[in-house]
Amino acid sequence: MEVVLEQNSPTLASLKVTLTKDDYQPKIDKTIKDYSKKVNLKGFRPGKVPSHVIQRMYGKSILVDEVNNLLSTAVSSYIRENKLQVVGDPVPNREKAAEVNWDSPSELEFIYDLGVATDFEINFSELPAVKRYTINVDDTELSKTIENLRERFAENIHPEVSEEGDMIFGELKQESSEFTTRTAIPTKQVKADALAKFIGVKKGDEVVFDIQNTFADEAAIAHVTGKKKEDVATLSGDYTLVVEDVTRSAASELNQDLFDKVLGPGQVENEEQFNEKLLEIIKGNYERETEALLRRDIENALLDSIAIELPGDFLKDWLERTNEGKFTREQIEEQFEDFKKSLKLSLIKNKVADKESVKVEYPEILEFTRNMVKGQFGIYGDDDNMKETIDRVAQGYLADKERDNYTQVFNQVFDNKVMEIIRSQVSTDEQTIEVSEFEKLAKGEEVAA
Repeated sequence: MEVVLEQNSPTLASLKVTLTKDDYQPKIDKTIKDYSKKVNLKGFRPGKVPSHVIQRMYGKSILVDEVNNLLSTAVSSYIRENKLQVVGDPVPNREKAAEVNWDSPSELEFIYDLGVATDFEINFSELPAVKRYTINVDDTELSKTIENLRERFAENIHPEVSEEGDMIFGELKQESSEFTTRTAIPTKQVKADALAKFIGVKKGDEVVFDIQNTFADEAAIAHVTGKKKEDVATLSGDYTLVVEDVTRSAASELNQDLFDKVLGPGQVENEEQFNEKLLEIIKGNYERETEALLRRDIENALLDSIAIELPGDFLKDWLERTNEGKFTREQIEEQFEDFKKSLKLSLIKNKVADKESVKVEYPEILEFTRNMVKGQFGIYGDDDNMKETIDRVAQGYLADKERDNYTQVFNQVFDNKVMEIIRSQVSTDEQTIEVSEFEKLAKGEEVAA
């Protein structure tokens, strides 16, 4: 077997693979022998079908399969061993393949077209300093977070008299149409000029209102009446609500019960400890956000500083071919610049990973998934009571092959490890900013110097 690379341009190459009979015939003979033992043909004892019969019946398809296997291995091995920066997939030259005589094979020659990225070096010392922000978290931010948590863990109470924002339960009816249903009216969905009717009502009161002129939109009318949204327009006239109950969402008290709900049972014992722990969590959350912004800016600095040429037309053709029916050529053209940036970043990160021998182990993947699940559950502290549940959910998530979650998490952990290496070698310009300034930066807005 002979594999020869021909560089046609800085970003295009071709790989010629030449196979002799000595390369493929032994594999064909072995496959035919295996067939002879397994194939059941009328007139022959099981496992005793002569090789020449197998050759006559299946020889050509066996030849094609074995040659394709050899070619696949040869091409991938050459690319890997010679560390070619191939982008996209190798594309078989159809004209050359059509010349192959499968009926009388001897020496077989195939050509694969390759798209390659130009070689590049990574010199972190030449990168400009990237701004790294520390967010000033003050008492105002702590108070805002506490109020949000009190609302999040709010409890329902049942006051005697309704106020704005309450939910009013009761029987809704319209005598003229013999309509009746039990419902709940959220006063938040009532128009301002009709709100007075629903304020100050109590159990047993009757509220009469026009169905079309009372609520904010058709969705609210549908919710109150139980009708389909498309049928709301047919409703008209006055409806009567006989009040049975008033429910109000009351912010949770700042007590041990709230502390345990937020941080886990027994994590803190008083308001001072709660505030300290919460402030620590807030700072940690903002630190992760600033790190995410730093990552974005480092990636942009890498893209701006490292020149890599890519085979544009080759990649567009490859994307169109591999995504046939999913994306049009026009869509590929529109999104191609973003694709190029992503591809260049992958090439840079892979070179760093190769140099630093980056590896990802299962315990790292599981721990990453655990933290992700904890974030989804809104668990701030280390809740031992939830540990078993979190582990079960995390393992189940990774086991979902249909969504290929394991690969996605693997790639994320790999990317994080590579970025940690890059982060340790890139110089930063440390700056402290306010929360409002950071929010603008995260949205890509300019901040006054």
